[in-house]
This record gives sequence, C-alpha cells and structure tokens, in this order.
Amino acid sequence: GVMTSVTYEFDRGCARITLAEHDRGNPLNEPTVAALFGAIRRAHADGARVIVLSAGGRFFSVGGDLATFGAADDMPGYIDDLADGLHRLISELMRSPAVVISAVQGPAAGAGFPLAAAADIVVAAESASFTLAYTKVGLSPDGGSSLLVHTLGLHTLLRLALLNDSLTAAEAREAGLVARVVPDGELGGTVDALVASLLAGSGPALAAAKRLVRDAAEPAPEAVL
Repeated sequence: GVMTSVTYEFDRGCARITLAEHDRGNPLNEPTVAALFGAIRRAHADGARVIVLSAGGRFFSVGGDLATFGAADDMPGYIDDLADGLHRLISELMRSPAVVISAVQGPAAGAGFPLAAAADIVVAAESASFTLAYTKVGLSPDGGSSLLVHTLGLHTLLRLALLNDSLTAAEAREAGLVARVVPDGELGGTVDALVASLLAGSGPALAAAKRLVRDAAEPAPEAVL
C-alpha cells in the first residue's frame, strides 16, 4: 500500500511519532497534519507519559507542502484549512499531559520550525537549523510561530520572521529553544536517555510542572495561534 507519512510506536509509557516522508523532506500537508493529530490522540489513549516527535532523512521538515498549495483550486482556503489543522495539532501538543520531546536533525523550516518548538524539550543534532521562511514565499508565519516570542524574545523573533534568518543548532541552544545539541549519530541515544529519565520520574508531578510553566507563559495559547 501507500507508505504512510507518519509512523506510530508505543512502548512502556513512551509514544514515538515519526514523520516518514523522508524523500520529500517530510512536508506538512492536510493528510500528514491529520495523521500527526491522530497519532497524538492515540498516544493519549495509550496513556503515554512521554511523546517523542521525530523525523527521518536529511530534513526534520521542509514545512508546508508548497506543491499542494499550487494544486489547490482555492489556495487561500486550502492554506487556511491547513493552518487550522496545524493549530489544533500545536494546541494538542502544548496541552498534552505528556512531556513532549522533539528530535530535530537537518532543517526545520516554515511550519516545521513551530512544530518542533511546540515540544517541551527540543533536542537538536548538530545538523539542525531553524528557519521560518514564510515571508520568503509571501506568507505570514503561522503554526504557533508567534508563541516563539516567549522563547526567543521579541526582536529575535522579528528578525527571524522579517529577514528569514536561520538559527543553527548552537544558536538555538543559546537562545534557549534547544535543550541539548549533540552530534548527529548521538541524537537517538540522547533522546532515549531523556525518555528513560522522564519515565523514572513522577508522571503527575511532571504533568503538573509542564502545565504550571506553560500557563505562566501563555494561559490561552489558542488565542495566539
């Protein structure tokens, strides 16, 4: 059958959700966003305490699937619908009682950037980079990009949104977005160690800690999406 764009695995408290359209750079389109949302719902049904969001191939995600934009009969409508789906997904990750880890290798561009940043803990390989790239294609940033003001500060985010500057893994670590930067070959092992350490802790305490901190930053994130 057709290869699914998202894979799901659950093992002892940890749900692993992986973008699997490697050859296309893991683009975000309606079916993929819907599959990601379904996978997060499934993680909650499975009682996941940790959710790992990762991708295979050279890119974490190239962002919105521009090919599908061009093919849409009503492009503004299509982009609006895609953004709505993306916002449901971002909200679900931020409100999840599970601790969400994103593992980023290669570029996280366009909507791939705020998707990676919706995690509570962002782990980056040295090859990772973070670029909004929206205004370059004549779009304003969506997908929770504006929430990055809490992480990066106003003028850093304006610089990224208006000039399309890119953050390297090391710069993203310095800016506070990334928790760990590791060589590409160590990304999986580092994530596994973090998962084990989180699962060894108290689930209710971790869920409460996440909620308290996120509520202090933005009690109604949906209003900003």
